[in-house]
Amino acid sequence: MTEVIATNETILVVGGGISGMTAALEAAETGKQVVLVEKRPYVGGRVTQLYKYFPKLCFPTCGLEINQRRAKMNPNLNIISMAEVTDIKGEAGNYTATVKISPRYVNENCTACGDCGKAVEAEFDDEYNYGMGKRKGAYLPHRMAHPQRYILDPAIIGTDDAQKAKDACKVNAIDLDMQEEVIEFKAGAVVWATGWRPYDANKIQPYGYDRIANVITSVEFERMADPNGPTGGKLTRPSDGKEVQSVAFIQCAGSRDKNHLLHCSRICCMASLKQATYPADDVPITIYYIDIRAIDRFEEFYQKVKAKENVKFIKSKVASIVENKENGNPTLHGVDTEGYNRYADEHDLVVLAVGMEPSVDKASFPVEITINEEGFIEPAPENGGVFAAGCSSDALDVNRAVQHATGAALRAIQVVNRVAATEG
Repeated sequence: MTEVIATNETILVVGGGISGMTAALEAAETGKQVVLVEKRPYVGGRVTQLYKYFPKLCFPTCGLEINQRRAKMNPNLNIISMAEVTDIKGEAGNYTATVKISPRYVNENCTACGDCGKAVEAEFDDEYNYGMGKRKGAYLPHRMAHPQRYILDPAIIGTDDAQKAKDACKVNAIDLDMQEEVIEFKAGAVVWATGWRPYDANKIQPYGYDRIANVITSVEFERMADPNGPTGGKLTRPSDGKEVQSVAFIQCAGSRDKNHLLHCSRICCMASLKQATYPADDVPITIYYIDIRAIDRFEEFYQKVKAKENVKFIKSKVASIVENKENGNPTLHGVDTEGYNRYADEHDLVVLAVGMEPSVDKASFPVEITINEEGFIEPAPENGGVFAAGCSSDALDVNRAVQHATGAALRAIQVVNRVAATEG
């Protein structure tokens, strides 16, 4: 049974991505008791799925390792993974949270040796790699996963594979009798940090993501570029596995569009500029854009990419994509809005810079909260002691999400400080 010791001076953080981790660590390091609830089997969120950050093109693993070390060293922080907050009742300073914890089927004895994964035969689409590869029915989500503990896929429970995993484990870490748990605990304030999800490219019908193999999304391209990703860092075409000879990036794929996302997702321009540096310098790259939003400190990076001889910019909202059936190449149709010339450009691979939308829909929130028309949480007195952090509040890059999360932690601390002062 999971035990949580919490009071109305405890801060609940919902979501363990970069924003949730930041808020939880900042609060815990001031001496506050913090419970962090994360839906995935590990913390770190979508940042763990990035190959590089912009504009410095450094690797997220460094900052991730530091945050994980801070979390392991802090006795004030209790992390519950594979868990969801299903209800929050009460008011600022006196909430009761209900949390559902899914069974991992692997206990804390696990040393992440991998013997169970070797013993299991069943394979499933790897959600960490956006379904571009396979993982075993007993698996570690990624090499730096925290907690560093394997998971059994629920689909193998009751099968021979589950018993094979149990028999292979030398430290008695496999517990096939684990059950779903529901727990309740007190909290004085809540930081909501459930992050974002990529906009569903299937909804952008003219771009053919659902029917053209060589049209992929920016998040898929990011995993493809990672040496630890599904292709070992090789930029290959899904249709035939050949290394790409030309790449097109389509900006605002689902953003700034009355039929899809109304808002500018802010990170897409910079993400595509970053990804334009991934292929070799002799691979032709074309970026189709409405306008490039590389504000303040990003302008220098934009100019650097723009100066690359293999990178070309076409100011245009691509109208449609059709497939050349002979070679599988996507062909982009549209009008260059600077020269008003029609084009039908063929590329090896097309990358859709999909927008960001909140991970949690308004109807799914377990507490009354003020939401704007884009689905993000608005700062409002009606929210009481519930504070949005990072991409729950708006489309933000990593740097701004971390700054915003620090502010949310400070507001939550103020609430529990008032509780302590009143009761003291």
